[in-house]
Amino acid sequence: MTDATPERFERAHTASLRTLVQYAGSSGDFYEMHYDLPFAHERGHPELSVHGLLKAAWLGQLVDDWFAGRGRVTSFEVSYRGMDFRDQAVACGGEVTRREGSTVELSLWTRNGDGDITTTGAATIELDDPSGSNA
Repeated sequence: MTDATPERFERAHTASLRTLVQYAGSSGDFYEMHYDLPFAHERGHPELSVHGLLKAAWLGQLVDDWFAGRGRVTSFEVSYRGMDFRDQAVACGGEVTRREGSTVELSLWTRNGDGDITTTGAATIELDDPSGSNA
Protein backbone atom coordinates (compact mmCIF):
# COMPACT_ATOMS: atom_id res chain seq x y z
CA MET A 1 0.00 0.00 0.00
CA THR A 2 1.44 3.35 -0.96
CA ASP A 3 1.16 6.76 0.65
CA ALA A 4 -1.18 7.67 -2.23
CA THR A 5 -3.74 5.07 -1.13
CA PRO A 6 -6.61 6.98 0.51
CA GLU A 7 -7.66 6.29 4.08
CA ARG A 8 -11.31 6.87 3.11
CA PHE A 9 -12.91 5.90 -0.20
CA GLU A 10 -16.36 6.03 -1.74
CA ARG A 11 -18.18 5.10 -4.94
CA ALA A 12 -21.82 5.49 -5.95
CA HIS A 13 -24.05 2.89 -7.59
CA THR A 14 -27.60 3.18 -8.88
CA ALA A 15 -29.70 0.07 -9.48
CA SER A 16 -32.05 0.25 -12.45
CA LEU A 17 -34.90 -2.20 -13.01
CA ARG A 18 -32.58 -4.09 -15.36
CA THR A 19 -29.91 -4.31 -12.63
CA LEU A 20 -32.44 -5.68 -10.13
CA VAL A 21 -33.81 -8.26 -12.57
CA GLN A 22 -30.32 -9.35 -13.63
CA TYR A 23 -29.25 -9.68 -10.00
CA ALA A 24 -32.41 -11.65 -9.17
CA GLY A 25 -31.62 -14.03 -12.02
CA SER A 26 -27.99 -14.51 -11.06
CA SER A 27 -28.60 -14.84 -7.32
CA GLY A 28 -31.90 -16.71 -7.40
CA ASP A 29 -33.51 -14.07 -5.14
CA PHE A 30 -36.88 -13.55 -6.81
CA TYR A 31 -38.66 -11.85 -3.92
CA GLU A 32 -41.22 -9.57 -5.56
CA MET A 33 -39.96 -6.48 -3.65
CA HIS A 34 -37.12 -6.34 -6.15
CA TYR A 35 -39.07 -6.32 -9.43
CA ASP A 36 -42.85 -5.96 -8.86
CA LEU A 37 -43.74 -2.33 -8.12
CA PRO A 38 -47.42 -2.93 -7.16
CA PHE A 39 -46.20 -5.60 -4.72
CA ALA A 40 -43.76 -3.09 -3.17
CA HIS A 41 -46.47 -0.42 -2.98
CA GLU A 42 -48.87 -2.86 -1.26
CA ARG A 43 -46.25 -3.27 1.47
CA GLY A 44 -45.89 0.49 1.95
CA HIS A 45 -42.64 1.01 0.04
CA PRO A 46 -42.25 3.87 -2.43
CA GLU A 47 -40.18 1.91 -4.92
CA LEU A 48 -38.51 -1.44 -5.66
CA SER A 49 -35.83 -2.35 -3.14
CA VAL A 50 -32.21 -3.11 -3.89
CA HIS A 51 -31.16 -6.63 -2.87
CA GLY A 52 -29.18 -6.62 0.36
CA LEU A 53 -26.63 -8.98 -1.13
CA LEU A 54 -26.22 -6.67 -4.12
CA LYS A 55 -25.21 -3.90 -1.70
CA ALA A 56 -22.78 -6.35 -0.08
CA ALA A 57 -21.36 -7.16 -3.52
CA TRP A 58 -20.87 -3.45 -4.24
CA LEU A 59 -18.97 -3.09 -0.95
CA GLY A 60 -16.89 -6.16 -1.72
CA GLN A 61 -16.06 -4.75 -5.15
CA LEU A 62 -15.07 -1.45 -3.54
CA VAL A 63 -12.69 -3.22 -1.14
CA ASP A 64 -11.26 -5.41 -3.90
CA ASP A 65 -10.67 -2.44 -6.21
CA TRP A 66 -8.97 -0.51 -3.43
CA PHE A 67 -6.49 -3.26 -2.53
CA ALA A 68 -6.35 -5.12 -5.86
CA GLY A 69 -3.03 -6.84 -6.40
CA ARG A 70 -1.60 -5.77 -3.05
CA GLY A 71 -3.18 -8.24 -0.68
CA ARG A 72 -6.18 -10.43 0.05
CA VAL A 73 -9.42 -10.06 1.94
CA THR A 74 -9.37 -12.31 5.02
CA SER A 75 -12.72 -11.30 6.49
CA PHE A 76 -15.79 -9.47 5.22
CA GLU A 77 -19.14 -8.89 6.91
CA VAL A 78 -22.18 -6.66 6.48
CA SER A 79 -25.34 -5.87 8.40
CA TYR A 80 -28.43 -4.39 6.75
CA ARG A 81 -29.85 -1.34 8.55
CA GLY A 82 -32.27 0.09 5.99
CA MET A 83 -33.59 -0.18 2.48
CA ASP A 84 -32.27 1.37 -0.71
CA PHE A 85 -34.45 1.78 -3.76
CA ARG A 86 -34.34 1.54 -7.54
CA ASP A 87 -32.99 4.53 -9.48
CA GLN A 88 -31.64 6.19 -6.31
CA ALA A 89 -27.90 6.59 -5.76
CA VAL A 90 -26.35 4.36 -3.12
CA ALA A 91 -23.02 5.66 -1.84
CA CYS A 92 -20.71 2.79 -0.89
CA GLY A 93 -17.81 3.76 1.32
CA GLY A 94 -14.99 2.54 3.45
CA GLU A 95 -12.39 3.84 5.82
CA VAL A 96 -9.22 2.44 7.36
CA THR A 97 -9.84 1.99 11.09
CA ARG A 98 -6.67 0.13 12.09
CA ARG A 99 -3.26 -0.83 10.70
CA GLU A 100 -0.94 -3.31 12.36
CA GLY A 101 1.92 -4.83 10.40
CA SER A 102 0.45 -6.35 7.24
CA THR A 103 -3.13 -6.21 8.57
CA VAL A 104 -5.51 -3.41 7.59
CA GLU A 105 -9.03 -3.21 9.06
CA LEU A 106 -11.80 -1.30 7.33
CA SER A 107 -15.17 0.08 8.32
CA LEU A 108 -17.71 -0.14 5.46
CA TRP A 109 -21.13 1.39 4.80
CA THR A 110 -23.80 2.23 2.27
CA ARG A 111 -25.66 5.50 2.49
CA ASN A 112 -28.87 6.52 0.71
CA GLY A 113 -29.59 9.88 -0.93
CA ASP A 114 -30.92 11.27 2.36
CA GLY A 115 -27.57 10.50 4.01
CA ASP A 116 -28.91 7.62 6.10
CA ILE A 117 -26.62 4.62 6.61
CA THR A 118 -28.43 1.58 5.19
CA THR A 119 -25.69 -1.05 5.51
CA THR A 120 -22.72 -1.30 7.85
CA GLY A 121 -19.81 -3.65 7.56
CA ALA A 122 -16.17 -4.43 8.11
CA ALA A 123 -13.32 -6.06 6.23
CA THR A 124 -9.80 -7.17 7.06
CA ILE A 125 -7.04 -7.15 4.45
CA GLU A 126 -3.67 -8.90 4.68
CA LEU A 127 -1.20 -6.94 2.58
CA ASP A 128 1.45 -8.78 0.57
CA ASP A 129 3.94 -5.96 1.22
CA PRO A 130 3.00 -3.87 4.26
CA SER A 131 5.61 -1.25 3.34
CA GLY A 132 3.58 -0.38 0.25
CA SER A 133 6.50 -0.61 -2.17
CA ASN A 134 4.85 -3.33 -4.34
CA ALA A 135 8.40 -4.36 -5.32
